[in-house]
Amino acid sequence: MKPLPRTVQWIGDLPGHVRLIDQTLLPTQVAYRDCKTVEEVWEAIRTLRVRGAPAIGVAAAMGVVVGIQSHTDPANYGKRLKEVADYLRTSRPTAVNLFWAIERMEKKASEPEALVKGVTRVLLAEALAIEEEDRRMCRAIGRIGADLVQEGQGILTHCNAGGLATAEYGTALAVMYTALEQGKQFRVFADETRPLLQGARLTAWELQQAGIDVTLICDNMAAQVMREGKIQLVVVGADRIAANGDTANKIGTYGVAVLARAHGIPFYVAAPSSTFDLAIKDGSQIPIEQRDPREITEGLGKVVAPAGVRVYNPAFDVTPAELIAGIITEKGLIQPVNEAAIRALLEG
Repeated sequence: MKPLPRTVQWIGDLPGHVRLIDQTLLPTQVAYRDCKTVEEVWEAIRTLRVRGAPAIGVAAAMGVVVGIQSHTDPANYGKRLKEVADYLRTSRPTAVNLFWAIERMEKKASEPEALVKGVTRVLLAEALAIEEEDRRMCRAIGRIGADLVQEGQGILTHCNAGGLATAEYGTALAVMYTALEQGKQFRVFADETRPLLQGARLTAWELQQAGIDVTLICDNMAAQVMREGKIQLVVVGADRIAANGDTANKIGTYGVAVLARAHGIPFYVAAPSSTFDLAIKDGSQIPIEQRDPREITEGLGKVVAPAGVRVYNPAFDVTPAELIAGIITEKGLIQPVNEAAIRALLEG
């Protein structure tokens, strides 16, 4: 398998900057964007130049360093750090990795080590550690999830949960990459994922680059493809998972889960432990991001709806735990999906 491009990386030492693949330009152009201010990192997260919960977390952690590295006044360093952290928190509300990474950076700044080595130096090391940990977690998810893939299966995935959504390798797609490395033959069906077409622009491109047999379908074709017996397994990623296992993922995922249940197809979620939010009891408490109506009315820059029409554009939906056959984490497979099983694995 060809090496995947690095989605997010830190360039230089201190001072340095964040370099990321501009995913809004894929698949026709592979271009990198350098973010040298915290405002540029915020914009990259908000406009989906970088997206996918784990990658957002890495970018946010590095964004904290970008925002604080030129600040040299120790008297109000803490105030500036809080300003930077709070600002980055406003970029996107649903992906819990964003908040998890920023909170981890703030906690690190208050540890004794930071006073000895210098706070900014320690923060950079922590951001790089978050990136490396995500890379290892994705590999572990791939090893655990690959056991679910059987020879000759058809696998459906929705949105993009590959290397482009993480530090490397992906979550849902890590399952497929590892199965490929194990010599298994299978076929992937990628939903286009309206309205921003992450499945068409990103997942299909990424799987094609990796040499995996991939077929692109419109979102509304999933039921028919399942009915035709072409799908035996569904694997998707996640942006936030509540304590009971209810899972927020890209809009349309819930519909796929309902269809999978109707056709007797197991539906799995692949996500690192950092995507769980055990402070949230169930999916009803997960904040759902509402995005610009123009993403629907002017898809890919072309007007496709009448002027002035009302638009509802939630970026995510929540799949109830009872529709999920299992959650693949770097620590193991959670099955059945309920709060007791989740806490036993994550806190055990």
